Amino acid sequence: MSLMSIRLGVEKALPPELFTPHMTGTEAEPALPRTTRTTDMKDGLEMKAQRDETDFDLRWNPMGCYHVLLSLWGVCGVLGASGFKICAFNLHGFGESKANNPEVMKMLVKIIARCDVCVLQEVRDSKNKAFPKLLSQLNRYGRYQYGSVASERLGRGVYQEQYIFVYRTARAAVVDQYQYPDSADLFSREPFAVRFSAPSTAIKAFVLIAVHTSPENATKEIDSLYDVFKVVRKMWTTENVMFLGDFNADCRYLPKKYRKDVRLLTDQSFDWLISDETDTTVRQSTDCAYDRIVVHGSAFSKAIVPHSATAFVFPSAYRLTEQQALGVSDHYPVEVSLKSGGSLHNPVYTPALTLALLAGWVTFS
Repeated sequence: MSLMSIRLGVEKALPPELFTPHMTGTEAEPALPRTTRTTDMKDGLEMKAQRDETDFDLRWNPMGCYHVLLSLWGVCGVLGASGFKICAFNLHGFGESKANNPEVMKMLVKIIARCDVCVLQEVRDSKNKAFPKLLSQLNRYGRYQYGSVASERLGRGVYQEQYIFVYRTARAAVVDQYQYPDSADLFSREPFAVRFSAPSTAIKAFVLIAVHTSPENATKEIDSLYDVFKVVRKMWTTENVMFLGDFNADCRYLPKKYRKDVRLLTDQSFDWLISDETDTTVRQSTDCAYDRIVVHGSAFSKAIVPHSATAFVFPSAYRLTEQQALGVSDHYPVEVSLKSGGSLHNPVYTPALTLALLAGWVTFS
């Protein structure tokens, strides 16, 4: 990467006060301002902003720049990142009723189409009609084609649901899959593991394990995920494992006093990317981090784009009322992005290094 490419990549994102106006002749005269209208499409919402722009050179105004670099650190740090997005979304009882609602299907397609790989939970499609309809609409939306891989129908009684991984076929491929057998009946819905190849990412290949614990037994089930990890690690000889889904890992289902008994929390080789402070629920009356993403292994952690793990608040993004949003799901999707190929060992863009790069003190070939 060159200094000029870094500069050009961030110049438009920087506020004008960071730069010294362009000097002409012997007097300091800023170039005449020009007005432009820019249109940015983000998650299907059109946002228009109008501002004055002035021609600036690439010299810093030292009084105005460094504190803003702290907020720009994440932006500079992800230059060159692929944006390969992995998501988990509890669809809250997805079946024929939702599949026959055009507005709900429109929202689901928009949300899922944001992801390179998305694991869906609470798919209740006993007649196998609802999900094929969703996949068909997804494949008619945008430029990507999507494939899928599904678990068995899971559950102890009449209530059965599936995990389904949906993925962009141009960006990822399924290498193998594994339905945890759970002979000890530890899980209400046994975890489902899929091994993916993703050549465009820095890590190249990884295992995703879908999780949806029973609320009443969440603490024990989350602890038992450690046993699932050991089986998968040995079977596929990999450390690069991610658990994701509705853990029910907060509020009354996972009290803080019991967390010392959960190996997935006490083992420091696991990194919980969605924090306790992240609300993953749609209802305004709740504020709980039920949905989580947990990665194992230093290589996988280094492959994550910093600060990319979050909940996607789709009601705000698509301007839905709470009631409209609840028709889609009572959960927000959670997501994280992976770095692009070759960027796993790229330098970490701390504020000091970013300042040095943009000031021209340091270059990378």
